[in-house]
Amino acid sequence: MRPSTLRALNRAAELTRQNRLTEAMLIAEPVILTADEYEGEEIRRWLLDHVTDFTGEGRTDPKELR
Repeated sequence: MRPSTLRALNRAAELTRQNRLTEAMLIAEPVILTADEYEGEEIRRWLLDHVTDFTGEGRTDPKELR
């Protein structure tokens, strides 16, 4: 996955935890829609592996999310 894609997903997760879903979607959607099939699969795996990054559940230290 490209570093710019990963940064966008991490930022979207951060915004989602702050209840700023619209902004999160504005950042993540273009990255997801323009991904090729290989990067799209990496994004899907990353999203499944990082569900708690979006919900904040099970985390006590915000630094753990970085």
